[in-house]
Amino acid sequence: MKIAVLGTGLMGAPIAANLAAAGHDVRVWNRTRPKAEPLAEQGATVADTPAEAVEGAEIVLTMLNDGPAVTATMQAAAPSLPHDAVWVQASTVGVEATDDHIALARSLGLEFVDAPVLGSVKPAQEGKLVVLASGADELRDRVQPVFDVIGARTMWVGEAGASSRLKLVANSWVLALTAAVGEAVSLAESSGLDPKLFLEAVSGGAMDCAYLQMKGNAIIDREFPPAFTVQNALKDALLVNEAAVRGGVQLDVAQAAAARLNRAVTRGHADEDMAASYYASYE
Repeated sequence: MKIAVLGTGLMGAPIAANLAAAGHDVRVWNRTRPKAEPLAEQGATVADTPAEAVEGAEIVLTMLNDGPAVTATMQAAAPSLPHDAVWVQASTVGVEATDDHIALARSLGLEFVDAPVLGSVKPAQEGKLVVLASGADELRDRVQPVFDVIGARTMWVGEAGASSRLKLVANSWVLALTAAVGEAVSLAESSGLDPKLFLEAVSGGAMDCAYLQMKGNAIIDREFPPAFTVQNALKDALLVNEAAVRGGVQLDVAQAAAARLNRAVTRGHADEDMAASYYASYE
């Protein structure tokens, strides 16, 4: 299958590499070409422009930072887009941008599948993401071979747009967990305790989870290689809060998480893992 992957950052690069390793004909493009070039050694063809990348593609997969970046990239690709291609939009862009992309796909004559993913760099590398997919039933067989390579599981959740809304629900939970872990560790430290005692105290019980142990130990060890950056987490927190406003609900924890992430960004931690929002606990 001929697949164009537009965006080869932390998530797009391993997705493209896995598709190429599975034998697909993969063309990749990234705004900063050096991020895409290592994929040439893994069997992908590196294109200079989005239009070049999508020539002859059966599937166009976008994995970019935000809604405007996705829109601009697809508009740049428009002159070369095959009219029988399926656009798989995997970026987390929120409700409003997803609605815009559905309309853009229609105007470009493309079929559209909304397909954000759950998981960060390691699951992406291992092909173990959870794909949240929504779109027309008749498109499932066309895109499932892609999802089978990049994910351990695919959830089909209704009409296009439903999966982006579900992704924000899941992200609201991750944001809450991350903020809570950072605050618990900082409170333990400020109380004169070894924060590892907290992780040990909850270990194996109903309050424990793998995410708590992973992020808690990362914070304690002050090791923040980015699986998902503070900057991108802030972007997603703002999208969660925008969705809450649209839905007429008050999300106090999501608002607090966004504030913590914003403080961490202003204090120089934007490109570190989102667990570095821990630093928001300190002046």
